[in-house]
Amino acid sequence: MASPKKLSTKRRRPAPGPVPEDPARPPGELEIAPAILSRRICDFDLRIEGGPLERPVHRFLKELDERRIVKLKPVFYLSDDWGVPDGTVAIGIPFYLADRRLLDVQRARGGMIEGVDEEDILRYLRHELGHVVNYAYRLHERDDWIGRFGPMSRPYVDEYRSVPFDPDFVRHLPGNYAQKHPDDDWAETFAVWMTPGLDWRALYADAPIARAKLEYCAAVMEEVRDREPDVVSTELDEDASQIRKTVQEFYDDVELGGVRLPVSLDGDLRGIFAPCAGNDHDRSPARQASAAALIHRNEDELATTVYRWTGVDPDVTYAILGYLERRSRALGLAYPPGRRDAVLMQLTAFLTTLAMNHVYRGSFVGK
Repeated sequence: MASPKKLSTKRRRPAPGPVPEDPARPPGELEIAPAILSRRICDFDLRIEGGPLERPVHRFLKELDERRIVKLKPVFYLSDDWGVPDGTVAIGIPFYLADRRLLDVQRARGGMIEGVDEEDILRYLRHELGHVVNYAYRLHERDDWIGRFGPMSRPYVDEYRSVPFDPDFVRHLPGNYAQKHPDDDWAETFAVWMTPGLDWRALYADAPIARAKLEYCAAVMEEVRDREPDVVSTELDEDASQIRKTVQEFYDDVELGGVRLPVSLDGDLRGIFAPCAGNDHDRSPARQASAAALIHRNEDELATTVYRWTGVDPDVTYAILGYLERRSRALGLAYPPGRRDAVLMQLTAFLTTLAMNHVYRGSFVGK
């Protein structure tokens, strides 16, 4: 049964433009060596063994043994993104996680890092193995599976409307990912079931539908773990060794569209930055910090946080942040450095409100 390559779309964005000098920003924070950008991805000799990914992958294989999943043998490879090609047992891992230099490029040019540390990589691997189990044992063809998770024929779309904290779904990866598609609902449920030391029965005690899915997952795994899989294909999709684009070309592929926001939001921006409390000394121009620089320095964390709780694609949030940064610079907005945390709290709430309008109304403001 056909379904697209799973998990995230590529959250690429153009390199940010110059930002005014700010003493809190480390020099050369976004500097990437031209020799790295001009090199083809296939020429980096990327591999899992002997690199940063070796330890988390070995830890993950140990988790499979502990869960007595021994007949199923997933294959790991480096790709352009996380994902499992339909009908295979091959798990694609983003190539930038295999090389510290490319991880820096992703941080500077791609924005969101899916696998920020070893524990985060394991979370993604558990999710992807859920897809592998689904395909390997053709669970998606079973009436009881369809009854709980829905048909695989349901359209798979990049932008989906999630309901925060919906008790019918587990929460594992950011963005309410279980709500995206039946295949992801299963994969997220499987990942929660597989997480070592997690008492999911207690965690979802007051969410009967989500807990029933977990109980179903536990029963199905008890049933199939000793069976040879029906599907053993390891056909790869977007193997990093075949990506002949340079690093620069790869990250320039997708550009963000413009965001149209009303001029009236200028007043809201002033409300976030202008009324900050402080003594007269703090309010002197020499003691003020740039609002535009603050937005720019924190755009990755802001976009990731909004995505985690709303499911709004970070590309959308990056576009909003780019607009807010430009308007803040044009308006000359500033704030007392001592009020930085308070300003960031206001800014995060403001962004989340715009994002939820986008999800439920189809526009950032208005009806």
